[in-house]
Amino acid sequence: MGCLIAVIAVLSPRIALFIIWVFTPYVSRAFNHVWIWPLLGLIFLPFTTIIYSLVWSQGVGVTGSAWVWVGLGVLLDLLWHGASASKRARRRAYD
Repeated sequence: MGCLIAVIAVLSPRIALFIIWVFTPYVSRAFNHVWIWPLLGLIFLPFTTIIYSLVWSQGVGVTGSAWVWVGLGVLLDLLWHGASASKRARRRAYD
């Protein structure tokens, strides 16, 4: 199941986050059953939200080297949005 979610995350991180949110307790535990933060993560930073949910640990939160993984999620989100903007700009240039 984990490898399937990873493949889906590469193709569409929002769908992967939605699947993790619905079928596992990771997102609910990481955000203390508050739905607004994962929803905003679903819209704006899906990779960061997925990674934060996976590295969060009960009673401790995110500490130490886990923040490196969260930073990697932020970087992936920025690259993902940048690539989308670049594709749109190239498409407009050819129209």
